[in-house]
Amino acid sequence: MPPLPTGSAYFMDDAHPPLARHTLAIIVDNEPGVLARVIGLFSGRGYNIDSLTVSEVSHERHLSRITIVTTGPDGVVEQIKSQLDRLVPVRNVVDLTLTGKALERELMLIKVRGKGDLRAEALRLAEAFRARVIDATTESFIFEITGKPDKLDQFIVLMGPLGLVEVSRTGVAAIGRGPEGMAA
Repeated sequence: MPPLPTGSAYFMDDAHPPLARHTLAIIVDNEPGVLARVIGLFSGRGYNIDSLTVSEVSHERHLSRITIVTTGPDGVVEQIKSQLDRLVPVRNVVDLTLTGKALERELMLIKVRGKGDLRAEALRLAEAFRARVIDATTESFIFEITGKPDKLDQFIVLMGPLGLVEVSRTGVAAIGRGPEGMAA
């Protein structure tokens, strides 16, 4: 018969809570230091930010919107949301993942080098992914593509063997469906 747990760390369960992807939309006052404070809540807990976008959304009201994609246990993300709600410059926090009605898109610029058959294949794949050629030379292309992050990831994988040179991504922009907006 195995020994019973005694409260010692040697008997702690090795099970970890499941990780889930969360997209948070945060309305904040547009002032210096706000982004650092918001990001500090993630880094303080040791969680990575997979995607981050920030932009002013109301010049008159001096408001910005921060969209953060992160992966972590639901409980930890709930704690981060709760702490974000208590920050003075934060007006509103919404976990768009929980609403189930969010749209997510990302913009990517991708440079591909190629000649001959590789060049033709890159153009064929770009057309299938609805990527636009925004610059071209005799030796390379720069494509512009928008879509869900997994679509962009797939495009990168396919362009790899065709001469992928460089990738620049904007990060996720997300918004909830329906007539309601985020209260600020």
